[in-house]
Amino acid sequence: MKKISLLIFYITILFIIIPKNAQALNGIDVSEFQGNIDFNAVKNDGIDIVYIRSSASFSYVDSQFKNNYEKAKNANLKIGFYHYVTARTKEEAETQARFFASVIKNTSPDCLLAMDFERFPDLTKEEINSISLAFLSTLEEVTSKKALIYSDAYNADNTFNAELFKDYPLWVAQYEVAKPETKIPYIGWQYTDKGRVSGIEGNVDRDEFDASIFLDDNTPIKEPDLKPEEKTKTIFYRVLKGDTLYGIAHEYKTSIYALVKENNIRNPNLIYPNEILKITIPYNYPITRTGNNEIYTVKRGDTLTKIANIYHVTISNLVSWNNIKNPNLIYPNEKIIIKSLNNTNLIKYEIKNNTTLDNIAKSYYVSIYELKQINKNIKYNLTPGDIIYIPESYIY
Repeated sequence: MKKISLLIFYITILFIIIPKNAQALNGIDVSEFQGNIDFNAVKNDGIDIVYIRSSASFSYVDSQFKNNYEKAKNANLKIGFYHYVTARTKEEAETQARFFASVIKNTSPDCLLAMDFERFPDLTKEEINSISLAFLSTLEEVTSKKALIYSDAYNADNTFNAELFKDYPLWVAQYEVAKPETKIPYIGWQYTDKGRVSGIEGNVDRDEFDASIFLDDNTPIKEPDLKPEEKTKTIFYRVLKGDTLYGIAHEYKTSIYALVKENNIRNPNLIYPNEILKITIPYNYPITRTGNNEIYTVKRGDTLTKIANIYHVTISNLVSWNNIKNPNLIYPNEKIIIKSLNNTNLIKYEIKNNTTLDNIAKSYYVSIYELKQINKNIKYNLTPGDIIYIPESYIY
């Protein structure tokens, strides 16, 4: 009996000492939602690799991107970048790939560049794979760096074509399992979104990677050679009370004449609040909006549902804007940020099939009220070809 007890003791010790995968490299992936990170503490906590969100969509640059990159480099961590894709056509995918490349120019990543493409409203499987291939191949062409696909296990097996993974490895996400349930070989596994690491306040995604995550060449990324049409980009500005064409032209480094011509404005002295103006700006020009976020002070008895209803936003919005760990737990006098639509760039969305406002609201975590505020003449039952505008900062 004593020998059996001793054997059980040694087996227990072995399981405590040996990690899930003794050869795995420990990783995390971060964005602005993790706030200010102490990367030296992260490194000392046994993390080898950090994937940093650099950008999303056509023009959004993560507010902590540069800070995260510089501090992680100084802490001697291995670094990768990921971009959140919102493209709905091959052409948009190519444009977003070049935007990603322009954001990370002059950096020296150690790990494969990652495509994070995970929401597919109204897209067929064929369209999803066509968009993915266009993004990945363009990215590799303009950066001369290899790329990979980030996906949950279900979509890896059922949405993306297996052929795609022959050229672009998989970084799979699946939580609360002993190992990912996918037929596709993977080189990275995001195994929880509730990880804890020294140097980061709150939860963080935890990952395991194998050595094939590393690039063969980590020389700096050069400025991408943009196509002529990509040296500029179009944004859609929602006119605020008190705006003038002169002020908008000054803010976006354009001219009143260009705004008048591009928007068929009859009277340059007459523009209206909530009117949508199309503006062509330099491709890498930073998006800035006038207006301020609102700060709500939590009162006793408040819930996120109640606050969301007051401001006509979603609970998901409040959670992401404030990095809330537990949506069921807020405290009196806690400050809650309510993002102003005036601080938000808009993206143009063309309706396919018989999409409803409900579908769009659920897919983009935006309320129907907000969609109606932005799109004044919007119909509840949309028809293919209709154009609406969606707040860009709500889509990732």
